[in-house]
Amino acid sequence: MSAASSEDDLLAVGEQIARQSYESADEVLRLYHPVLRAVATAAGSHVEVVLHNLDGADVDLGHTIVAIENGHVTGRSVGGPSTSLGLDVLRNRRGNHDALGYTAYTSDGRELRCSSVYFYNAAGDIIASLCVNVDLSPLQRARDAVDALLPRHVSAGNAPREHFGVDLISVMDSMISDAIGEIGRPVESMSRDDKIMVLERLDERGATQMRKSVEAIAKRLGISRVTAYAYLDEARGRD
Repeated sequence: MSAASSEDDLLAVGEQIARQSYESADEVLRLYHPVLRAVATAAGSHVEVVLHNLDGADVDLGHTIVAIENGHVTGRSVGGPSTSLGLDVLRNRRGNHDALGYTAYTSDGRELRCSSVYFYNAAGDIIASLCVNVDLSPLQRARDAVDALLPRHVSAGNAPREHFGVDLISVMDSMISDAIGEIGRPVESMSRDDKIMVLERLDERGATQMRKSVEAIAKRLGISRVTAYAYLDEARGRD
């Protein structure tokens, strides 16, 4: 059996385990908490493993982490926040949000290789997630020292966007920076349509659902709160 087929088989097993139903996030924590330390210890200090509690109708995305190993990778700890992907989950709790081997970035710009698997209750709702985040910095430093040691990873076009931060404010700020960067010009040179496009992209990614998000976006774009809401309404009205 080839290495590629073996990896595919392991991923299939992982997805099958996650698709089993569980009574609660507490049951997921009890069953898989020992796995976190085993994976983190075997893989090394540059690999973060996290369990998130996403159970209940009123999930506080600012405090979802119930277990974490090597939290120094993203600067988070137990009681810490979800990432920007938590917004997608809350908008569609019964969807398949499993994502394997995608690229994400920490708030200080380090590149991560990530996989996220979600757990469901008997009703089919997501109640927890297990995430593995590999800090690529050691390999990238080796690549810089030895030319072409590690080819640069290019994300697939349909890979999820994920933003890490030590709290939801920094997660939101990272999402805003990403949307502004996509426009391709500094804020002071942006036109009215450019700023509407920033709000449109942030709205599509769920950022405008976060508390005081529109105020934060307005500040970054150099416009008033009232103007930001007007631009948001216009963005939502576009075909």
